[in-house]
Amino acid sequence: MTMTPDAIKQALLQSYASDGGINHLDGVNLPSQDSVAELARNFMHVLFPGYFENTSLAKSDVPAWLNGMLSKIDAQLTTEVEKSLLFAKDPAPAANARRITTALLAKLPDIRRVVQTDVNAAYTGDPAARSVEEIILAYPCVLAISLQRIAHVLYGLGVPLLPRMLTEYGHERTGVDLHPGAKIGSHFFIDHCVGVVIGETAAIGNHVKLYQGVTLGAKSFEVDGAGNPVKGVKRHPDIGDHVTIYAHATILGGETRIGEHTVIGGNVWLLESVAAHSVVYFKGDDLVIRPRRAQETVLGGDWTI
Repeated sequence: MTMTPDAIKQALLQSYASDGGINHLDGVNLPSQDSVAELARNFMHVLFPGYFENTSLAKSDVPAWLNGMLSKIDAQLTTEVEKSLLFAKDPAPAANARRITTALLAKLPDIRRVVQTDVNAAYTGDPAARSVEEIILAYPCVLAISLQRIAHVLYGLGVPLLPRMLTEYGHERTGVDLHPGAKIGSHFFIDHCVGVVIGETAAIGNHVKLYQGVTLGAKSFEVDGAGNPVKGVKRHPDIGDHVTIYAHATILGGETRIGEHTVIGGNVWLLESVAAHSVVYFKGDDLVIRPRRAQETVLGGDWTI
């Protein structure tokens, strides 16, 4: 039977009354997805001036351009942070939003410095890369990692909702799920990018390279007496400096540590720690963990298992 428009409306109103949990009525105004998406794009303009403009940007115009961009970001960020704090019942949302926005803006020069190392890592880590311009404009890891670094600062400042919304904008655009809580060192590169998942309590060192489909996840979730997940515990692995993890490897567990200068082969399923200078791969059905030989290189034709 075809429902009339009024019948559809009445059925939805009844659903709103009876099917709770996905309504947010008579509550605080939540952060806007559209506003957060625009905020994310504006952050990228400031991090990479001249790359995403519709017209060329001359050096002489940068001070005025930057003043306008920072003013816009300041207003957008303050508004969305305040909404997030109101949701969390912060006792002084307006004052704290102002403080948090100022702190984040002050971090932008530092974020630019580390993002530059990520771009350099992509250029040196991918033989197909022809220029830095190509990487910034066309490599999805630049967007995903840059937004995670901004969101990580907000996460550290105790902002709810908004950090995850920023990284989810990157997730939606790139297929890479980087939790804002994850700690990521410098010179970070995700080659091909798609399908990578990095959990909230993961810690990644410097000069780490991941390929598509890598997961740094949790083994399982602890639950309390009521069967609810326990929050705030270490659930995801730590990755040392100069580690390379090949496609579709899965590394799980908050107690799992991957030592520096280790290579994890493709499709490896790993739930245990690995010493520094190791190579991990499957040979048949067996997981092999052995010392990495001196002649083995990650990007050379002599790397064999």
